[in-house]
Amino acid sequence: MIFDRIFIPNPDAEKLTPIRPRKGVIVGAGQVGMACAYSILIQNCFDELILQDINKERVEGEVMDLMHGMPFISPTLLKAGAIADSGQNADIVIITAGAAQKPGESRLNLVERNITIFKSILDDVVKYCPNAILLVVSNPVDIMTYVTLKLTGFPSSRVLGSGTVLDTARFRSLLATKFDIDPRSVHAYIIGEHGDSEVPVWSTANVAGMKLIDNDWESLSANERAELSVIYDRVKNAAYEIIQRKGYTSYAIGLAVTDIVKAILRSQERILTVSSLVRGLYGIDDICLSLPTVVNEKGALKTVNLSLSPTEATQLQNSAKVLQEVVGKVNL
Repeated sequence: MIFDRIFIPNPDAEKLTPIRPRKGVIVGAGQVGMACAYSILIQNCFDELILQDINKERVEGEVMDLMHGMPFISPTLLKAGAIADSGQNADIVIITAGAAQKPGESRLNLVERNITIFKSILDDVVKYCPNAILLVVSNPVDIMTYVTLKLTGFPSSRVLGSGTVLDTARFRSLLATKFDIDPRSVHAYIIGEHGDSEVPVWSTANVAGMKLIDNDWESLSANERAELSVIYDRVKNAAYEIIQRKGYTSYAIGLAVTDIVKAILRSQERILTVSSLVRGLYGIDDICLSLPTVVNEKGALKTVNLSLSPTEATQLQNSAKVLQEVVGKVNL
């Protein structure tokens, strides 16, 4: 064969134990799943990436399209396949599968439809990837993260949701525009539910150590509260605005997921507002929501104990109640 003459094998190489490749699986090849795949590929996160979708022909086409761009990026073994076949023993399983959010539909309305979908996915995850870290992106992400935790029985450190990582990025981006500076120089968080009850932590928001507000929200004038409320409303309603215009969100969440993946694979000890199980903090127990969390190769390593203002603490507890009410109505 002509191809057999191109290379001469080194017999000593066969005696070495190969380095285990970094392996990832993305379940769901819709707009969000493919944005995650594209961002992950061009940032060289995995050595091997498997894309799984119920529409096998569609995902095969997506893989073919991406494969044609491989000469422009660092090499990654990319496949279309199922966890049971190609995705066994993955390091990270990213779940983006689920029903699409309709215009005007809240994320919490998606829950029953998506639980049914997740039950069909997670059996194979448990069987074939027992040591993986699970990263849930499907909405409503906090509920689906909690559902994943309960259905898999995995340690809570290994079940994360993308949470408010994107909301926090939106928050910092809007504040940076206001100050005309780089968003990476703004330190501010959105915590709680990834949704309508999410909480802006104004009390710790700062630029170069300079706080945006000196005391509690209630100490601000009506004009100051109105100015900050405009920014928060734009953060909270961003997804609705985008969905109304283009039908879905994709690019920014793809970048956010890649940031989480890099923090895990490279053990970066990054503080990210991922969604994970909260046990007893701020009077909240047994629910998944977002708080600043140290993320490394073990998953959700530890949570930052923020000094919240009384208003923020109350808002966070309310956000937890919103999620707990939904969890109490679902059949797991």
